[in-house]
Amino acid sequence: MKEWELTSWREREALQQPVYPNVEHLAQVEKSLEKMPPLVFAGEARQLKKALAQVANGQSFLLQGGDCAESFAEFHANNIRDTFKVMLQMAVVLTYAGKCPVVKVGRMAGQFAKPRSAGMEVIDGIELPSYRGDIINGIEFTEQARIPDPERLVQVYNQSASTMNLLRAFAQGGFADLHQVHQWNLDFLNTSPAGDRFHGVAGKIDDALQFMEACGIGPGLGQLKETEFYTSHEALLLPYEQALTRQDSLTGDWYDCSAHMLWIGDRTRQLDGAHVEFLRGVKNPIGVKAGPSMDPEDLVRLCDVLNPDNESGRLNVIVRMGADKVEDGMPKLIQAIQKEGKNVVWSSDPMHGNTVKASTGYKTRRVDDVLKEVQQFFQVHNAEGTYAGGVHFEMTGQNVTECVGGSFEVTEADLADRYHTHCDPRLNADQSLELAFMISETLKKSRA
Repeated sequence: MKEWELTSWREREALQQPVYPNVEHLAQVEKSLEKMPPLVFAGEARQLKKALAQVANGQSFLLQGGDCAESFAEFHANNIRDTFKVMLQMAVVLTYAGKCPVVKVGRMAGQFAKPRSAGMEVIDGIELPSYRGDIINGIEFTEQARIPDPERLVQVYNQSASTMNLLRAFAQGGFADLHQVHQWNLDFLNTSPAGDRFHGVAGKIDDALQFMEACGIGPGLGQLKETEFYTSHEALLLPYEQALTRQDSLTGDWYDCSAHMLWIGDRTRQLDGAHVEFLRGVKNPIGVKAGPSMDPEDLVRLCDVLNPDNESGRLNVIVRMGADKVEDGMPKLIQAIQKEGKNVVWSSDPMHGNTVKASTGYKTRRVDDVLKEVQQFFQVHNAEGTYAGGVHFEMTGQNVTECVGGSFEVTEADLADRYHTHCDPRLNADQSLELAFMISETLKKSRA
């Protein structure tokens, strides 16, 4: 392959990119972003890579979750806090059951671009360009809103910087202290079965902490008072990603400093495409979505291109098959990777393959289908003798009604009550915590 350069992706076909009416304006915005401080740092990305290497070796578990698509309208400190709370709750439940560290990675502070199955959208006979996320155009169905606007990249950077600042404060400033574990429950979880179960786990953690402190080994342990929390998003809009890529002063390597981890979607993982070309040159941990159409040989080739040194923790294969396709599609992928001796993290995205349209017209997902895909993911790995390393959810800390099912059952008739997503349906806090308990039982058996 030709030597990688920061701009070498521009020589390849770049799918899912908008057509800006004023390319000079876009170039000006890119130059402005190139002067901005990085959102994350190279050392943090290396730290995440080490943590993911532990996942690849079967010693930790990856929890990746957050918004389907962040938006300007939903930007609020309380929303960031509440999603962070639910991630902490889920991580505690999984850690307690699996008896292993949980690597926490949010779909936050950059998840603004969305791939679309069609470039145009038709409503009541009117055809307009599809909404591609707030980083590109507006969700309002008007001709003006759907025009790609480069200034949106600056607003995304500013919002992401604010989100990162708040997440760092939550993770390192005492909010994540295990002594406060009871305080993480959201108000509407206090009356739910999942909330009750969490309080039970929290009580056991309290007992353990009191025992440690009685033995003189609890106070002062930093691991109990703070946590590591990383960010990730799909590296879809390549001009934005290039503008935030920096050369590390210590190593000379290039890092995409828009997030700690980036991933390539199922629609943009072409071996000769621009997205693969760009991400092969940055040293961040990289994810690749693998859907039902993924050919095992192509997956091996992607490993060769994206991780030529076969570095543990570099590559995360995010499987998104659909609840009825895992047992047919996933074993051949695992077998191909095992045969070639590739080091990868295997994680399950049980959301994207299970999107359906409700009778009321809303896009939704059934909680039972989400759980079924995760369970099959674990079962296939058990059968193949490999490690099911993580899960990848679209979820929120808000009390939304976007996915049907759960112990506080959301019905199709309920979807209209609080359907706030700007793209795909998300699990609410109660459904997320309920799934964490279900997965924790499977994880416990798997690790045993």
